[in-house]
Amino acid sequence: MKHAGKATRAALRLIYWSLVAIVALIFAGVLARHLGNLVVTVASGLVGLWLVFSVFCLYFFRDPEPTVPSAADVILSPASGKVDVVTEADEPDFMGGRCHRVSVFLSIFDVHVQRAPVAGRVAFYRQTPGKFVNALQPDSALENENLYLGFESGEAPGEKIGVRLIAGLIARRIVPWVRRGDAVARGERISLIQFGSRVDVYLPMSVRVEVKPGDRVRGGETVLARRT
Repeated sequence: MKHAGKATRAALRLIYWSLVAIVALIFAGVLARHLGNLVVTVASGLVGLWLVFSVFCLYFFRDPEPTVPSAADVILSPASGKVDVVTEADEPDFMGGRCHRVSVFLSIFDVHVQRAPVAGRVAFYRQTPGKFVNALQPDSALENENLYLGFESGEAPGEKIGVRLIAGLIARRIVPWVRRGDAVARGERISLIQFGSRVDVYLPMSVRVEVKPGDRVRGGETVLARRT
């Protein structure tokens, strides 16, 4: 007869698609369960990494108060780290010629807050864009992004001290806290370099350098040189 079986087929289609829907829901539930476990596992791992990162950041950005020497004849290290270069250099931009150069390498485990080596005034300020090669290289100042601060000492008439903050492979940001014309006290905070880096200090030829390669120094505390 005409249209015979259509009602049955309609019923079968409903039964079939309802079964497909139920199977799809079951599959989605199983998938969601496994994905949920995966998401929870990944999230737990990320939280763990975040906690480690947070502890490291708090350690890296520590800023201990130095014991600033009161002796009138000393020039302090502006940086904390390891001295790896003590030499003479020509620095015409601020020092005006021949001077002592002391270079301090800062690993990621060193304090990265820099401090004024003398009391005086910021008389020179120049930021130079550049590369971010490994700051372990003593000559990285020739290529790397750096900030050069020149201090006119208020402790010895005519005395100039240059401090060059050098970014490195990991260090990508130099944060100055002083500007040209600012007055600073000995041991005062002047800048922050974020992650491993280098600081070059330029000293007058008239002073006696008190450190040697391999020495550990602390910013605002270790005597870098003495006036003679």
